[in-house]
This record gives sequence, structure tokens and C-alpha cells, in this order.
Amino acid sequence: MKHIITNSLLKSSDLHRQLLEDTALIDTLAKVAEKAVDILRNGGKIMLCGNGGSASDAQHIAAELTGRYYKDRPALDAVALNTNTPALTAIANDYGYEYIFARQIEAHGRPGDMVIGLSTSGNSPNILKAIRKSKELGLVTVGMTGIDGGEMKREVTYWLSVPSDDTPRIQEGHILLGHVFCEVIESRFFGPV
Repeated sequence: MKHIITNSLLKSSDLHRQLLEDTALIDTLAKVAEKAVDILRNGGKIMLCGNGGSASDAQHIAAELTGRYYKDRPALDAVALNTNTPALTAIANDYGYEYIFARQIEAHGRPGDMVIGLSTSGNSPNILKAIRKSKELGLVTVGMTGIDGGEMKREVTYWLSVPSDDTPRIQEGHILLGHVFCEVIESRFFGPV
């Protein structure tokens, strides 16, 4: 049992080191955060979507922006599209599961808003449809994937690739990048911690 625990912690620690050394990823994350600041300052919103653990990460990141990260401050406009159960089930039933996010983006997205799709493989059909609908409507698109990036890497404005093909490690990387994203946005609006 201790071997499993130690091995998982070592893999996670190694992933954090790889993220820290990935200057291209850091530069892209800085660009994404700066773009998000501009969008929020101009009255836009950030929409996130994912499946399974990535859905939880989307909700977590949205909550950090609408609630608080470090500071008590005004709410920032962010929503996870995987939280509206009646919309998800109605759209899935009437149009198909692959449209559950694209239809919501069609309803709520405005040119200049940002959509962040989280998919460890980069090949989730509903996330790809969401990204394509977002592009069609003039939204800024961000994809968070594992090392390969799947189809999503070719579809998005900004691609954030976690250097792993191990789903739990990718999800750990996504939430770490999401936390850094929230911290940068909060500090740009309300000053450093």
C-alpha cells in the first residue's frame, strides 16, 4: 500500500516539475489569463465544459472565479456548462449527447466570450462540438488536454497540454493550471495576494 501511495506522489511531483520547466506552456497560460482579463473587463464571460473528472475541474475553476480564490472581491462571470441538469438531459435526449455544450454556447455565448474545454484525450465529441460552435460564433477557445492533444489541439485558439498520457496525472495538471489561471486573473483585477 505504501508503495502505491509513494509511487503516485512521485508521479505527481514529477508532473509538477515538468509543468514548471515547460516555458511554452507557461507563456500560453499567461496569454490565456491576460485574454480572460480583457474579456471580463469588457463585460464578457468565461464558460467551461468537461466530462467526468474534467466536468468537476470545470466547475471548480468556475467556482474560484465567481466565488473567491484568495480575496473577498466582486464575482467574476464564469460558468461551468456541465451543471444545468435539465438542459443537459433535454439536449442529450432531443439532439444527442455530443450537442450538450454546443447548444448552451449557442444560447449564452457572445462574440468575445471565452470557452475552455477540458478533455484528457482531446477527442471528446461534445467538447469538440462546443469548440467548433464557439469558433463559429466568434468566441475565444481554449483547450486543456493531455500530451497528445487529440483533435482539439488543431481546433482551439490556445492549447494547454499537460505532459502526460495518464488520465489522473492530466487531471491533476488541469486543476493546477486552473488554479494558476484564477490566481493570475484575481491578481490582475484586485492586486497580488
